[in-house]
Amino acid sequence: MVQERLIQTVVSILITAGFDVSERCTLRPRSFDLLASNVKQLVIIKVVSQIDSVSEAVAADLDMMAHHLKAVPLIIGERARDAPLERSAVYLRYGLFAVAPSTLYDYLVEKVPPLVYASPGGLYVSIDSTRLREMRELHNLSLGDLAHILGVSRRTISKYESGMGTTLEMALKLEELFDEAIVQPIDLFIDRPHDLTHIEEVDEISPISPAGYLKEIGLELHSFRRAPFQAVALFETTKILACFGSAEKTVKRAALVGNLSQIAQTRSLCILSDYKKERKIGKTLVIGEEQLYSMEQGSDLIDLIPE
Repeated sequence: MVQERLIQTVVSILITAGFDVSERCTLRPRSFDLLASNVKQLVIIKVVSQIDSVSEAVAADLDMMAHHLKAVPLIIGERARDAPLERSAVYLRYGLFAVAPSTLYDYLVEKVPPLVYASPGGLYVSIDSTRLREMRELHNLSLGDLAHILGVSRRTISKYESGMGTTLEMALKLEELFDEAIVQPIDLFIDRPHDLTHIEEVDEISPISPAGYLKEIGLELHSFRRAPFQAVALFETTKILACFGSAEKTVKRAALVGNLSQIAQTRSLCILSDYKKERKIGKTLVIGEEQLYSMEQGSDLIDLIPE
């Protein structure tokens, strides 16, 4: 299958680049497929053949999850609409970076960052505005002189020097004119600000539910609809991937959530509605609701969860 081949390719690239990679998330619904981390960065990855298949809801879940895990969200795909993704080009899907596997390989393994943003109107680049101004002044060119040479308005050159991007064609003209590289590469892992103002978090936590009780004993919860865990829970400096439900539906999640927590360097917890014991499945603590309700403060729970 195309999806299987694509995921295997992405995993191979990540491992070659020195990343630890999680098990594949196969439970549905899912907003991501893989977590990967090295000593510097945690990456949360959605792998699709067509990047257009990533809905706004999935992108929002992915972005919010990355925000709370301090991770970089990334979409890896092969096509946009009917065209293959260009190598060394970055596409945007609801504000998230999307790239081809070849671009990911160049960036992680070859240490060659992409240069181009792909948009419906064509290929665009970011210009080193300071360097452009320096080169123009070094060649004794006014804004008007450079505008005349390039066939654009003086205002356009002023905008370039104020940080506005331009087309790939125009950037090549500037580099040929000055014999100087002025295109700024794109850092896929840059600590970009998350624009979460348009995203509403899931707010369906009943005060009498396990999630509600976690909040009552001092944990901060951020819930998700499309992840193998239902929430990221925070207690002081500790992060927990948490899931809730019946034993039949939730125990099979425990091993996967534990594996994800290892990659994300968090802890993991499953709270079951029909369970009386306490056990550990991999790194995941599994307890029943009755035991949870016997705890008076968050630290009592944290002490039980394996690091």
